[in-house]
Amino acid sequence: MEKQQILVVDDEEINREILMEMFHDDLDEYELLEACNGREAVQQIEDNHNLVLILLDVVMPIMDGFKVLEYMEERGLLKGIPVILITGETIQDSEGRAYAFGVADVIHKPFYPYIVKRRSKNIIELYQNKRNMEARLKEQEKEIRAQEKEIRETNEFMIDALSTVVESRSAETGDHTKRIKFYTRIMARHLMEHFPQYGLTPASVDAISRASVMHDVGKIGISDTILLKPGRLTPEEFEIMKTHTIIGCEILEKLYKDRTSEFYHYCYEICRHHHERWDGRGYPDHLAGDDIPISAQIVAVADVYDALVSPRVYKSSFTNVKAYEMIMNGECGQFSPDILECFRLAREDFFNIMEMIGVFEFS
Repeated sequence: MEKQQILVVDDEEINREILMEMFHDDLDEYELLEACNGREAVQQIEDNHNLVLILLDVVMPIMDGFKVLEYMEERGLLKGIPVILITGETIQDSEGRAYAFGVADVIHKPFYPYIVKRRSKNIIELYQNKRNMEARLKEQEKEIRAQEKEIRETNEFMIDALSTVVESRSAETGDHTKRIKFYTRIMARHLMEHFPQYGLTPASVDAISRASVMHDVGKIGISDTILLKPGRLTPEEFEIMKTHTIIGCEILEKLYKDRTSEFYHYCYEICRHHHERWDGRGYPDHLAGDDIPISAQIVAVADVYDALVSPRVYKSSFTNVKAYEMIMNGECGQFSPDILECFRLAREDFFNIMEMIGVFEFS
């Protein structure tokens, strides 16, 4: 096992000998290095990578102790290598300046070797405990990240499975949720870039786009006679169909134990409110304006656009241009001006969705 290293820096040979003699009984544990000026000290620091303590004189030729501290500070070494400054200057001259650099201790000449040794041992142990704790924290952080990744992958599997079940029961194509996810991500990115007041970040854009596939999960609870009806729904049937927003939230509440997570929050918002409209004429809660969560507002446009350009048993598909114009003109309900501007910015990406899905893998 490589020995730990202690560097003694002093221009007086007798002082170096006294300081090194303190660790004579610990040579099986420590390798003792020495330097007679700051320049040699810097070279020793560069050449050796297991330093656990530096005993540093202040007044030396060529380069003094404070120049060595400046060198270490510039390279961030003082956080990992404790320095005990040994000085013959008055406290007023050196101690405040030394502690400003972050030295572990200041000892004034003449010194008592046994006191210096005791302080040295304590400081070495303190810094080692600190390093060990930091290493444990990093290891724990890695474990937590691995657990979070596993949880996220499990959630992704559950989400994909649920969305697949929903689509297998409906008249929609299997790529519906994949397209919604793509549309949502593009819209959310434009919102983050052009409308910073909404506070979206890359992480929240990712979470919203992943949560978007849960928008119609409540259709699991709608009977086949309504869900698969080959024609337009009656007003009574449409009222039942609208309950899929509530049913979806009930499913989410049963699935997720941690209802404080951001991802669950977005899933719930989108599932319940993606049919709300800016003028309050949507459902189920008739929210209006900014009362509608921004995540649901984004998915609302994505869902409407995909419904327009996709064929259904009760209608043929509209062209991309026609669908775009219908949404912008308010023929499909009112949307936020900010959301419509993002839709305008995303127009070409929406038009090219079929080609894009064939090229990219959406995750």
